[in-house]
Amino acid sequence: MSETRSDGELLRAVAADADRRAFEELYRRYAPWLRARLRGRCADLGVVDDVVQETFLAVWRGKARYRDEGDVAGWLWRIGSRRLVDALRGDGARGRLRQALARLRHRDEVSAEERVLAGVEHGDLAGALVRLSPELRAVLQATVIDGLTTREAAVLLGIPPGTVKTRAMRARKQLREALA
Repeated sequence: MSETRSDGELLRAVAADADRRAFEELYRRYAPWLRARLRGRCADLGVVDDVVQETFLAVWRGKARYRDEGDVAGWLWRIGSRRLVDALRGDGARGRLRQALARLRHRDEVSAEERVLAGVEHGDLAGALVRLSPELRAVLQATVIDGLTTREAAVLLGIPPGTVKTRAMRARKQLREALA
């Protein structure tokens, strides 16, 4: 029985030795998770698959360097979410993004991230988050949880950067009032 290598060991082997087996193991470990997470942001499965591939290519080619800080999944998510924003900025992307977001906004199914947000058990934060409008929650999710910049969140959400800032400010104010 082979020993399972840690994420850090795999990444070091990929970076130092271009270890194909380590890369394949890392890909098998995280690609399905990253794909599922990106599908929550983009309904175009072709774009999602391209972004997953671009994310792992960046790791393989050494364009993305892990610094042994924090969670590998979070590091891959930051790479992937930024690659998604870049992909959506391409020709015709705004239209595809608006369509995808419109489909996501009007679905009855609650996303996994919304369930996690609703399940937070610190004070009444869960209740306060649930009471936010979907527009305010989406901005908080993009900027706080996903760590996107205002400009990246604007592209992802299909709204102007000023609107992202305004909604973030309104969301923080409503949360402060709800938790006071």
